[in-house]
Amino acid sequence: MRTILRAVLFYSFSLFFLTLVFPGVKITGGFETYLLGGVALSIIFLLIKPILNILTLPLNLVTLGAFSFFTNVIILYLLTLFVPKIKITSFVFQGFSYGGFIISKTYVNQIFAFIVCGLALSAIITFLSWLIKK
Repeated sequence: MRTILRAVLFYSFSLFFLTLVFPGVKITGGFETYLLGGVALSIIFLLIKPILNILTLPLNLVTLGAFSFFTNVIILYLLTLFVPKIKITSFVFQGFSYGGFIISKTYVNQIFAFIVCGLALSAIITFLSWLIKK
């Protein structure tokens, strides 16, 4: 029971963090939608991710695991289908500059928005799991 509750809270928090970081992630409906999204992500990760991992196993073997983020992209797309109040749309990245390292202003279309959000979702969940690790 604790692991299920922890997973729902992790996914709910990660959705909240995604809305703060990426302007293309829109969640309407407030706290209930975050919890519903967390429950939906928990179910999708529990039921559909193992199937997707088996289907993409040849690509993961060829790319030495670099293609594994593709399952998170599909899972985010399924989340937007199952929970209509969660939308991931295209957005404009305003750019970034720090210590001579510059990333210019870039338009991110919807496919790349799913890819970027999938990578960020994976990083957030990995960080939270590491943070709470016993």
